[in-house]
Amino acid sequence: MAQERFVMKCGGSTLAALPDSFFRDLRQLQEEGWRPVIVHGGGPAISEMLGRLGIESEFVNGLRKTDEATLDVVEMVLAGRINKEIVRRIQSCGARALGLSGTDGMLIRAVPAANADAIGFVGDVAGVNTAIIEGVMAMGYIPVIAPVGIDERGQRYNINADTAAGAVASHLGVERMIVVTDVPGILRTIDGEKRVLPQVTTAEIDGMIASGEIYGGMIPKVQSAVQCLQGRVREVVIISGAEPGAFARAVREGGVGTRIVKA
Repeated sequence: MAQERFVMKCGGSTLAALPDSFFRDLRQLQEEGWRPVIVHGGGPAISEMLGRLGIESEFVNGLRKTDEATLDVVEMVLAGRINKEIVRRIQSCGARALGLSGTDGMLIRAVPAANADAIGFVGDVAGVNTAIIEGVMAMGYIPVIAPVGIDERGQRYNINADTAAGAVASHLGVERMIVVTDVPGILRTIDGEKRVLPQVTTAEIDGMIASGEIYGGMIPKVQSAVQCLQGRVREVVIISGAEPGAFARAVREGGVGTRIVKA
C-alpha cells in the first residue's frame, strides 16, 4: 500500500464539469492507499452570485476586492455550495470525503494581505493546522478544503485558492502538487503542431508569456499553478481532468501533463 499523500488543486467550475471517471480514479487511488487532499476555488460561481445579489465584482491585480458583504458571499459559495457539491460527487463514486473550510478548527490561519488597504479582507496564509487534515485522512476520508481563512480575532479572509493549496501542501510536507484544469498541460507549437511540454521552469514560463507563446486564458492558469510553488512544494503538475486516466497516471507514475519546476 502506497501510504503517500498528495495535494490536488482545482477550480470549482472545473471540478463540477469533470466526468465520473475522474472521481472513480480518485476512489481507486484512495483504495490503493493514496491519501489525497483537495483544495478548491470557485471564482466564477462567486462572481455569478454577487451579480445576482447586485454586488459589483472588483479585482485588484487579479485578486477580488473583498468587503464584509462580499466576504459573506465568498464563504457561502465556497464553503457551502461548491464544497458540498464536490463532496457529493466524490461520495457518489464510492469514495469517502469530508468538507472543511479554512475557518473550521482554525485550519487556515490568515493574516491581511500586504495591500489590504486596497483589497480589503483578502488574506495570506500564516499557518495551517495540519493535525486536522492528518486526522481526517487517518479516518479514511478525503479532506476537501474551501480557501477561507481566519485570524485569532475571528476575522475571516478570502484566500486565493492557489495560495491556499500551495500552503497546505507545504505545511503537510508534500513536494509535488497536481493542478487539475481543462487543458492537457502547457502547449508549445513544434513543427507546426501543438504539443504538451513535459517539463518547464518558472523562468521559461515567464519567457513564453513575454513572447506570446502562452497567451489569453492560459496565462492565469499557468500563473496560478506557479503560485502553488512555495515552501516545500518543488513541482506542480498541470493535467486535464477530462482526459481519461490522466489523473491516476499523474499520481502513480507521472509522464502526463506538464511538470512546472522552480527555475
